[in-house]
Amino acid sequence: MATLEGKRPVSVSEVLRYAVLATLMVFFLFPIYWMIATSFKAPEDILTRPPKWLFHPVLSNYVYAFKEANFALFIRNTLLVSVVSTMLVVGLGALASYSFARYNVGKGHLMFFILTTRMMPAIAVIIPYFLIFRTLGLDRPGALIVAYTMFNLPFAIWLMHSFFQDIPRELEDTARLDGYTRFKVLRKVVLPLAAPAIAVTAIFCLLFSWNEFLFAYLLTREAAKTITVGVAGFWTQRGILWGPLAAAATICVVPMLVFALILQRHIARGLTFGAVKG
Repeated sequence: MATLEGKRPVSVSEVLRYAVLATLMVFFLFPIYWMIATSFKAPEDILTRPPKWLFHPVLSNYVYAFKEANFALFIRNTLLVSVVSTMLVVGLGALASYSFARYNVGKGHLMFFILTTRMMPAIAVIIPYFLIFRTLGLDRPGALIVAYTMFNLPFAIWLMHSFFQDIPRELEDTARLDGYTRFKVLRKVVLPLAAPAIAVTAIFCLLFSWNEFLFAYLLTREAAKTITVGVAGFWTQRGILWGPLAAAATICVVPMLVFALILQRHIARGLTFGAVKG
């Protein structure tokens, strides 16, 4: 047993546990490091054997991604689709989950039906979606907004449903006695109390929409492509453009990774909201 001066003894099991955690961190973070490092390498430094650990960083891969591959358009489309669909999902999901929690609409059968729509694989409905959106002329980000809203809505309803159930009815009854309407009770009493749950639902829906590939690939054309589809576009007839591909993948992954790390405390708080009752 090792002992640190002025601190409690450190057991062998603790040392082994931290060693295992450090090994797992290196294992999972190394691909991200390699992707970012490749995005700053010149073409002649990317496929060298043995690999170059020390190299002169360049920005040509990012310049290619934005100028030649029009990646700024993909970023704009992704932000538009992700933010708008998330707002729609959170708004509609909050209203639906509150009605299920307070009025038991459908007596559980409707909630189960909503859950089954989430169980269905996306590939099973991609052809009907494609035909419907082609007929409506939605070969624009609007098609993805509708698709992401429909697929994320069941998840949002089920996630927020239990949180609304944990909010005491007595608070609403007191507000009603003070003259609040049902909608005013929802807006000024219930929604502020459920803010952690709504926040974590919005975070997950935003991540799902940002990372989705199948619908973005099949329901869009050049003017409506998203980041994930743009990353796949660097696989050309000339071969794989590893440098621009790594730059595009970095642009796709790093913002959401930083976003999740910053908000991880809110995610944990939202997922455990209402789990412990005093």
